[in-house]
Amino acid sequence: MSNQAQRRRAFTLVELLVVIVILSVLGGFLVPNLLRHIGKSKVDIVKPKMAMIEDAINRFYLDVERYPDESEGLEALVENISDAAGWGGPYLKRSQIVDPWGNPYIYILDGQINPGSFDLICTGADGQEGGEDENADIYND
Repeated sequence: MSNQAQRRRAFTLVELLVVIVILSVLGGFLVPNLLRHIGKSKVDIVKPKMAMIEDAINRFYLDVERYPDESEGLEALVENISDAAGWGGPYLKRSQIVDPWGNPYIYILDGQINPGSFDLICTGADGQEGGEDENADIYND
């Protein structure tokens, strides 16, 4: 094999730099969109998780004939912390009473959104009240 044939088999520095630039440009467009979709998918998970918690609270209500009070909170669904008669749990796993960002759901008995019942609130990605987009608070219906 000649010297010229051996040289041609390897990539030149210019070719490698062109590939790196192309990948960087593509990454610059794709990564922000991908991260936005990941955040949106977590927001989309909140409502079904809230529905599951609401179902567990209603099963607690059927067994104990009352909703968990605010001092018990959602912990009453995981363990019988107040020795409630008729408790048939655990109704949920501990991992199910936190939102997709790892923050606990807020439980309010006799809520403002659902008077005579309870409110569940997810404070969003920032874990703070208020906010916009994926930081916005999400309430049960």
